[in-house]
Amino acid sequence: MNENKEKLGFSRLMELTGKLKILLIFGCILSAIGSVLTLGPFVYIYFIIKEILIVNGNISLVNTGLVISYGWLALFYAISGILVTFAALMCTHVVAFKTIKNVRYDLLKHLAELPLGFHTLNPSGKIRKIVETNTLQLEDFIAHRLPDLVGSMVTPVAILILLLYFDWVLGIICLIPLIAGFTIQYSIMKRSSQEFLEVYQNSLEDMNNSAVEYVRGISVVKVFGQTIYSFKNFYDSIIRYKDFVLKYALSMEKSMSLFVTIINGAFFLLVPAGIILSSYATNYESFVLSFIFYAIFAPVTASMLMKIMYTASDQMMVSESLKKIDALFKEKPLKESENPQTPENNNIMFNNVSFSYSSQDQNKEEMALEDISFKVDEGKVIALVGPSGGGKTTIANLIPRFWDVNNGEITIGNVNVKEIAYSKLMDRMSIVFQDVYLFKDSILNNIKFPKPDASREEVLEAARLAQCEDILEKLSDGIDTVIGTKGVYLSGGEKQRIALARAILKDAPIILFDEATAFADPENEHKIQLAFEELTKNKTVIMIAHRLSSIKNVDEILVLKKGKIIEKGNHDELLKNEGLYAKMWKEYQLGLSWDVGKRTKKDNRTNNKELPDSSNFVDDLGGYKIRNERSGEVDPNA
Repeated sequence: MNENKEKLGFSRLMELTGKLKILLIFGCILSAIGSVLTLGPFVYIYFIIKEILIVNGNISLVNTGLVISYGWLALFYAISGILVTFAALMCTHVVAFKTIKNVRYDLLKHLAELPLGFHTLNPSGKIRKIVETNTLQLEDFIAHRLPDLVGSMVTPVAILILLLYFDWVLGIICLIPLIAGFTIQYSIMKRSSQEFLEVYQNSLEDMNNSAVEYVRGISVVKVFGQTIYSFKNFYDSIIRYKDFVLKYALSMEKSMSLFVTIINGAFFLLVPAGIILSSYATNYESFVLSFIFYAIFAPVTASMLMKIMYTASDQMMVSESLKKIDALFKEKPLKESENPQTPENNNIMFNNVSFSYSSQDQNKEEMALEDISFKVDEGKVIALVGPSGGGKTTIANLIPRFWDVNNGEITIGNVNVKEIAYSKLMDRMSIVFQDVYLFKDSILNNIKFPKPDASREEVLEAARLAQCEDILEKLSDGIDTVIGTKGVYLSGGEKQRIALARAILKDAPIILFDEATAFADPENEHKIQLAFEELTKNKTVIMIAHRLSSIKNVDEILVLKKGKIIEKGNHDELLKNEGLYAKMWKEYQLGLSWDVGKRTKKDNRTNNKELPDSSNFVDDLGGYKIRNERSGEVDPNA
C-alpha cells in the first residue's frame, strides 16, 4: 500500500487501472493507429488532384479507374480511421468507467474506516469534491485525453514525414509555425505549473465546501431576510476563486492569442512563399500540386497542436487530482488490536488523559485536555459542565475513539479502548448528540437503523418509550412516513426524540448524551426528559449538560475549564464549595428570573419569592434603568 502512495502521475494512474492495464494499452495502440489512418485520405486526395493536373485540364485523358481507386482508398482510410478510433475509445471508456468505480468504492470504504474525528475536522464539501470531481477527472483523462495524447505523440512523426516528402522547401515553411507554436506552448505550460493547479484545486475545494455550508444554512439566511452576501464564507470563497482564475486567465491572454494565431496562420507564410517559389519552379504543375496539398494539410497540424496543449494541461490536472485522492488514502484508520479483549463490565475510567488537536488540525495548538482522571461506575450517571471550550465534548468524543489520546488511557471494564475491537466498542454505546441526522427514509427505518433486524413491534415500542407517539399520530402514514418528502419535516425536538428512540432500540449499556433541550420548547423538553429517563435506566451515562436544572440528581458532576477538571461532586456539594459551579448556578437562576415587560420592585416578588438582584432594577416610564450596586444611584447611561 505504501508503494502505491509513493507513485505519482502517470505511473500511479496506470496502477489504479489494475488488471485493466492491458486493455488500456491496447486502446492507446488503437488510438495511435487510428490517428495515422486519418491522414490517409489527405494523401490519396493529393494523388487524385495530381492525376487531374497532369492532363492539363483534359478530363477525357484522366485515368478514371486509377482516380476511382484512389477515391475508394481515401474512403477506406477515412472509415478505417473512424472505426479504429471508435474501438480505441470503447476500450479506454471501459477502463475509465471500471477504474472510477473501483477508486470511488475504495475511497468510500476507506473513509468509512477512518475515525469519526477525521470527518469532524474535514468538511463534507471538501470530501465530496475529491470523491466526485477529482475521480471524474480521472475518468475523462483515461477515456479521452490519454488516447488523444498517444495519438498526438505518433501523429507528429507521420506529419513530419508527409511535410518533407512532397516538397521539402514548402514542408519546412509549414514547420516554422509548428516550431513557433511548440515554443509558445512550452512557455504557457511552464507557467501553468503544478503550483498553480494546486492552488486552483484548493480554491475549488474551498468554494465547494462553502457552497455546501451555505445550502445547509439557507433556512437561517431566509429567516433573517439576508442575501448571499450575508453568508460571508461562501461569498468570500467565490470572490477568491474569481480573482485567482481571472488574474491567471488574463496573464495568459497575449501568449494564448499569439499561439492560436500562429498555429492557424500557416497560410500567412505558405501563400507568399508559394508565389515566390513558383517563379523558380522547374515543374510548375508539380509545384502547384504540392502547394495544394500543403494548403489542405496545414490545418491538420493546428488541430494536432491544440490537442497536445489540452492533453498536457489535463495531465497536470489529473496529477493534482491523484495527489488529492492519495492524500485521503494516506489518512490512517484506527489501529485495531491484534488480540482484542472483552471488557469485564461497563465502568469507564480516564487515567491521566491528555489530548491535543494539533496532530489533527495544525490551527489548534492548545491542549484540549490536560491530565484528566475520573471514573464512572457501571450504572451511574455523571454530567460534564463548564464554559465553552472547556473540553466537555472532547471527553465524550474520545470514548468512542473519534481520536486516540496523546497520553494516558481510557478504559471500559478495565480494558483500554484501543484493545477493544472497534465494532464491539461501538456496540457497547449509544451516542445522542445535538446534531441529529435523519435519513430521507421512513421513520421506521430511521429508528431501526442501529438494529436492522428489529421487528416492527420493537420499533413501535422504542418510539413509545421515546415519547414519539404524538409525532406518529399527526403524520398520515404514521411510522411509515418518509421524512423530507411532500413537506414532511420534523422540528429539532422531534428529531431528538427520534434519535432517542434509536438509542432505546439499540439498548447499549453505555450512553453518551449531549443534552439537547437547551433550544427545545417546553413541551418537547419535557418529552425529551421523559425519553432520556427511559433510555438511561441501568446504563452507564456521560452527559454534557446545558441546563443545570437537568443534572441536579445525577451521581456526580465534573466541572471543566480549559481542559482541566477544577471541581467534582454532586449538586449540593458543589454549591457548598462556592466555586465555578455555584457561580454558574447563580447565573442560571438569574437567567430564569429574566422577564420582558414593565416591572417594579414590588412586582419582583412572585409567590412571596424575591428574584435575585431585583433591587438593581427600577421602573422609568415603562422601561428599565439599572441602579449602581455601590452608590444606589440610577446609572443614566444604562
